[in-house]
Amino acid sequence: MINQAFATTIVVGGTGKAIVTKTGMETKVGSIAKIIITDETPQTPIQKKLEEVGKTLGIVCLIICFAIFIIGIFKNISIQEMFLTSVGLAVAAIPEGLPAIVTIMLSIGVTKMAKKNAIIRKLAAVETLGSSSIICSDKTGTLTQNKMKVLESYGDTEFVLELGSMCTDCTISKTNEIIGDPTETAIVEKALEYGINKDKLYLSMPKVNELPFDSDRKLMTTVHKIGDKYRIITKGAVDVLLNKCIKIYKDGDIKTITEQDKNNILKKNDNMADKALRVLAVAYLDVNIIPKEIDTKNTEKDLIFVGLVGMIDPPREGVKEAIRTCKNAGIKTVMITGDHIVTATAIARELGILRI
Repeated sequence: MINQAFATTIVVGGTGKAIVTKTGMETKVGSIAKIIITDETPQTPIQKKLEEVGKTLGIVCLIICFAIFIIGIFKNISIQEMFLTSVGLAVAAIPEGLPAIVTIMLSIGVTKMAKKNAIIRKLAAVETLGSSSIICSDKTGTLTQNKMKVLESYGDTEFVLELGSMCTDCTISKTNEIIGDPTETAIVEKALEYGINKDKLYLSMPKVNELPFDSDRKLMTTVHKIGDKYRIITKGAVDVLLNKCIKIYKDGDIKTITEQDKNNILKKNDNMADKALRVLAVAYLDVNIIPKEIDTKNTEKDLIFVGLVGMIDPPREGVKEAIRTCKNAGIKTVMITGDHIVTATAIARELGILRI
């Protein structure tokens, strides 16, 4: 599957063109759908329990009927009469009303859930939901609104926003609507508040190349042409980007970065993260000649650190109450996120997932 993307794939970074080679059930997603259709649905906890109860009742019933049959024979009762008696007892022992009772109880559960705006298609799912002890939830867009907003910055704010907005894949419509990744749109939106328009910057500093964001290296880099020179802009995780910087832009001047500078930056990063802010660092480098190969080794090195931007993704309405309800019901809530550990801890504490 070299140079191929699966159907329904969502592109979160970079640009490109694709040719459709297969559609519908012929795609990989379609083959998965076929498997789902043909495979049997696994039994729910209540179905497993009812099966166990049925087996137990059946075995006990057979043992009792056999014992009564033997006792009758010893008491000189005819075999035919004892056989009919045993069969009658076996039939009487079968709980014919059990399926109906279970269906009625599950229907009541579905009705109650529907009144709370939770639609359940299969009756057995009600009991399965009731058996849950752990709920794992993605943070972004589920526990939070997925609408980032820049609240704080560190360093030369305007320069940080200028570089940060250029190192994005966002687009600005004629009505100033920003389209793109929520994290990047937050930076571009904040830059517009300062009169910094990404599209206008691109007219004088066009983007000539890009290294899209990668979750492994936690960085994104764009290369821009400025006259006869080139500007490399990198943004990403603070701890990663800081190790690639040898200088710092401070007070309008470029100086060699010191350990004290790094400590101050990391301290500021922790302060922002403690406020449940997602923090990104921004750095750049002006070069006379563009590297022959635009890769991480040639471009993301010997950078000049500029500053930090801290943004927040507000919690969704009702999330805190839902988490509190789950805790009261004995259900553990787990938040899944790729944020920095300090940021994730602060958000989990704010939502009530983590209590320290």
